[in-house]
Amino acid sequence: FVVFGLFSFTHAIAQTLKVGLSAEPTAMDPHYHNFNPNNQITGHIFEPLVSTAPDFTFRPSLAESWRMVNDTTWEFKLRKNVKFHDGSPFTSNAVVFSYCRVSMIPNSPSPLTTYTKAIKEISTPDANTVVIKTKNPYPLLPNDLSVIGIVSDSLIGGEKVTYVESGCKITAQAPSTADFNTGKAAIGTGAFKFAEFVKGDHILLKRNDAYWGDKPQWEGVRFVSIASNGPRVAALLSGDVDFIENPPIKDMLRIKADPSFRVVSDISTRMIYIALDQRTDATPPDVKGTNGKNPFRDERVRKALSMAIDRETIASRVMDNFSKPAEQLLAKNFFGADPALKAIAYNPDAAKKLLADAGYPNGFEVTLATPNDRYVNDAEVAQVVAQMWSKIGIKTNVNAMAASVFFPKRTKNEFGVWLAGWAPQSGEMSSPLRAVVATPNKDKGWGTANQAGYSDAMLDSLIDQALATVNETKRRDLLRKASQRTMEKMGVIPIHYEVSPWAMKKDLDYKPRADQFTYAFDIMQSKKQ
Repeated sequence: FVVFGLFSFTHAIAQTLKVGLSAEPTAMDPHYHNFNPNNQITGHIFEPLVSTAPDFTFRPSLAESWRMVNDTTWEFKLRKNVKFHDGSPFTSNAVVFSYCRVSMIPNSPSPLTTYTKAIKEISTPDANTVVIKTKNPYPLLPNDLSVIGIVSDSLIGGEKVTYVESGCKITAQAPSTADFNTGKAAIGTGAFKFAEFVKGDHILLKRNDAYWGDKPQWEGVRFVSIASNGPRVAALLSGDVDFIENPPIKDMLRIKADPSFRVVSDISTRMIYIALDQRTDATPPDVKGTNGKNPFRDERVRKALSMAIDRETIASRVMDNFSKPAEQLLAKNFFGADPALKAIAYNPDAAKKLLADAGYPNGFEVTLATPNDRYVNDAEVAQVVAQMWSKIGIKTNVNAMAASVFFPKRTKNEFGVWLAGWAPQSGEMSSPLRAVVATPNKDKGWGTANQAGYSDAMLDSLIDQALATVNETKRRDLLRKASQRTMEKMGVIPIHYEVSPWAMKKDLDYKPRADQFTYAFDIMQSKKQ
């Protein structure tokens, strides 16, 4: 690792916030991997043009304002007199360079290109104006741009960059992800500066005293990676850290009972679901007793599996009410979700009848794959689902593994049935629709999380129409129809929405974020002591 600057964390221990993370980022590069642990850490260093509040309302960040000039043209007015951490000026050229770089990242495990696919060209009338033309009417552009952090164009010597749909051309050597991990290229405009990244251990950031906005209370922040639940809670209770994310449910009462600590929580955008391999007619991996057929291509089977899940029991007993039963891919309080939809009723008898109607009166056997350290009680939820499915004749084994093992295997299509989650950073329904159930399409950036290969032409058409509809009321209605269609066909099986908790010392406070991010600049000294 590389340490930059003369800042010393040992000289200001009282001013250094210590945070226990439940998952470690894979890189300090804001464009490398669309992964919550990455996005929340890089969000301290790099800022987007548009930012999101904890409730997913959008607000100015590096863009002071934006407007739709016509159906396919957007104008962003940039904040003036903003400096990057190296002292170089923030200008429109840095914005173009950052958006170009998104498509230039090699070997991204989950690329951010889905957020730039709509862009046709970008012009910069002056240093403080960016004009973006989209291929088609695209009202969600500000939402999408809230995900992309801006990096300094000093990394390419200030070279003038031109963005075109066919691909950007930059003669200078663009920085690699490794350059961001060492700190060499970690130059943003954010409230904190990069200080140190020791993979597998910790991340150190120091306050940006030249920050254009409200400066953080903390002189520095030390993020410590503690993936195991027990040690993370122990670190808080012992004082090794001041604040932790995702305290385990089983320890929640213990933490709340101690007057030295507090817990805050709220519903998140994260939906936990089960996906079923529907790519071909052939029997999926780890599925037995179907006479060579793929049972998941039959929507009656998918509905039966959904009806066999008692979501209320999972929410109350497995999640201790730190989840809400899911009726669609996003909770009803977010844009585009259908307020009229209800979670599919638990009805094992009806599920058995559907299985018999589909030609499986005696059921069959499956293995449900799941991470055991990525989502709240993920392996426990999978075990309970397995028991519920077994009651309707679907003998279900559970294969639980570390997320670092699970996700590469899922990408290689090694599972027939698996538990996963999706949390839209745009805070609205088109995100899970495009990623989880839309027909995979690289040109559109669709289906990035649809390893199951689910495909429905009518659903795709509704998503297309919604993304091109400027009128907000009409767009909401189209998204609701798409949500209805997804649940009617049961493209995936939603289980619940996570209620996200954070635990901290009693003299701290934090407003829960629907995106589940832990932002040190929003952790405050409490007024409720």
